[in-house]
Amino acid sequence: MSSTITAMFDSRSEAEAAKERLKSANVDADHVHIHDKSSTGYRGQGYSTHQDRGVWDSIKNAFLPDEDRHTYEEGLRRGGVLLTADVDDDRVDEAVRVLENAGSIDVDDRSSQWRSSGWDYSTPAAGAGVATGAALGAVGSTEHVGNSEREEVIPVVEEQLVVGKRDVNRGGVRVRSYVTETPVHEQIRLRNEQVNVERRSVDQPLSAADADADAFRERTIDMTATGEEAVVGKTARVVEEVVVSKTAEEHVENVDDTVRRTDVEVERDNDADTTTGSGLGTNRDRY
Repeated sequence: MSSTITAMFDSRSEAEAAKERLKSANVDADHVHIHDKSSTGYRGQGYSTHQDRGVWDSIKNAFLPDEDRHTYEEGLRRGGVLLTADVDDDRVDEAVRVLENAGSIDVDDRSSQWRSSGWDYSTPAAGAGVATGAALGAVGSTEHVGNSEREEVIPVVEEQLVVGKRDVNRGGVRVRSYVTETPVHEQIRLRNEQVNVERRSVDQPLSAADADADAFRERTIDMTATGEEAVVGKTARVVEEVVVSKTAEEHVENVDDTVRRTDVEVERDNDADTTTGSGLGTNRDRY
């Protein structure tokens, strides 16, 4: 199990140097972060709450009492720099010693100075400039260097089922139109005229009537021949329609799953005698 070490420095350069000293000391420290006024969640006024954790929201494994958290937040507001690191429990003492030697400030002493200058926040729990906190979501401890206080924490976790929906592809259809050509054969009867000129041999006397009709008058005869030819035309007609559409329906689907909850059983060992005559009594409470 690991704990989160929290230390305050007067400047970012000191915090960076402390981070390098942790690495040089071969302390297996993960998630070493440095926080200042530019960090996400920093607030210029007010203090963090359990609902709005402020800068602590980015320090996922930090667990500190409200007084300690608010004291560190006041230090950030006054220009301090916060360093946090996850350290295995068997290396906590060594890591604390490295950070203290790196010049971490005594938060209790500094908070006393702030109160003497008008800071009226309630007195935080006693402790030196370096504190450790257990990882949230796991059994752990909160320990303050220089004090024998120790807290054991077991979080009660409960799952909630969240059912949502998303769009999925159920397949579809693609309709494409294109043009094809088909040979067509038709017959039509056409009429053509021709002009024929024929000479006939005639041997007969000219009658008196023909002579009177001016048989020797000049004449001109015009005759025109006509013919028919095929004329091709095309007309377009709509003979069919292809309609593409979709319909939607809704149905109710039952979702069955399980959710988990952490139950805590407390066994109390009492020195008083029980009715059975035993020298040790045990009470059990469930939460």
